[in-house]
Amino acid sequence: MAVPADVIAKIEAGYKKLQEAPECKSLLKKYLTKKVMDQCKGLKTELGATLLDVIQSGVANLDSGVGVYAPDAESYKKFAALFDPIINDYHGGFGPSAKHPATYFGEDKLSELQDLDPEGKYILSTRYPFNPCLSKDDYLSMQSKIQNVFAGLKSDSELGGTYYPLERMTKETQNKLIANHFLFKEGDRFLKEANANRFWPTGRGIFHNAKKTFVVWVNEEDHLRIISMQNGGNVGQVLGRLINGVKAIEAQVPFSRDDRLGYLTFCPSNLDMKLQIRGIHGEHSETKGGVYDISNKARLGLTEYDAVKQMYDGVKKLIELEKAV
Repeated sequence: MAVPADVIAKIEAGYKKLQEAPECKSLLKKYLTKKVMDQCKGLKTELGATLLDVIQSGVANLDSGVGVYAPDAESYKKFAALFDPIINDYHGGFGPSAKHPATYFGEDKLSELQDLDPEGKYILSTRYPFNPCLSKDDYLSMQSKIQNVFAGLKSDSELGGTYYPLERMTKETQNKLIANHFLFKEGDRFLKEANANRFWPTGRGIFHNAKKTFVVWVNEEDHLRIISMQNGGNVGQVLGRLINGVKAIEAQVPFSRDDRLGYLTFCPSNLDMKLQIRGIHGEHSETKGGVYDISNKARLGLTEYDAVKQMYDGVKKLIELEKAV
């Protein structure tokens, strides 16, 4: 499958635009050298993704921090000459020979994650946390498959709940769920230029259990975002629920996992969890009333349990520091 001449021309124009923009400091500009561009511009994945699909958001948004997205799973290998150095740089040393460990949630260590804040003084809640190549029918097909999975959870007293498609949700309900941090909004300009917002809101939706402690976002930035959360600091209970939910879903819809990079995501920055502190409305938002959302930033090279334990230890230390004030 040859890459069309007009696509190659757009790739070359994008490279030129990046090089002529001194204000651009993205990892895309840093690692899209002439050699890398020439090596990748004629390549195409089996699903038809090209280098243009990878870089177009970063070319359109010169203030991007990373600037690349993976249109499909194969892109991480097909365009490795660009992705590998970006991943290594962003994640602080995860070179081409590095390999993500096998999946391990730490089911046998949940008892070690004691409640960090039994009196409820410091922790309000605990939470854990591909698109350009999808057709409208693909979105609907994926939504249908995951709805069947959710239907199978009905009898589960903890995970059972209801799925709400965005297409049939009133604006009032959407805004209320967004305000309460249960629902996602349409993607920003970076995702828009990466073609992540096509056919919106077709095939998108949210599932949650009765207590809203188990939430699944469908076809937001990635195919699924599975969230376990609750008030307080009982990390072990949150992780236990997440393990049960992930296993129940993956038993019917296997996830895309790479031997080297682990679970694959649309944006390479999400491959990785370092401790991350942000405002209560998400990344780049301001804090209100001294409340922060604390989560892992770096996860490459860590098992799922190690990442949770890293976050747990970090919060424990923050509480100790708060008590000392």
